[in-house]
Amino acid sequence: MPKQKTHKGAAKRFKVTGSGKVTRHQAMHSHMLTSKTTKRKRHLRKSTEVGTAFAGTIKEMLHN
Repeated sequence: MPKQKTHKGAAKRFKVTGSGKVTRHQAMHSHMLTSKTTKRKRHLRKSTEVGTAFAGTIKEMLHN
């Protein structure tokens, strides 16, 4: 059976931490930033954890 390939789109967007959690970057931080408050933009910089419903699917795409 051939090797499975990594889903390159997922590899660019998600990262698996040492404890096995999947992290992602927040949306809404690429344009129309003048209408958003400084506090909101500051919080959008940080990465967040992927929900448990999709974490398994993403791990399969990354093959980790």
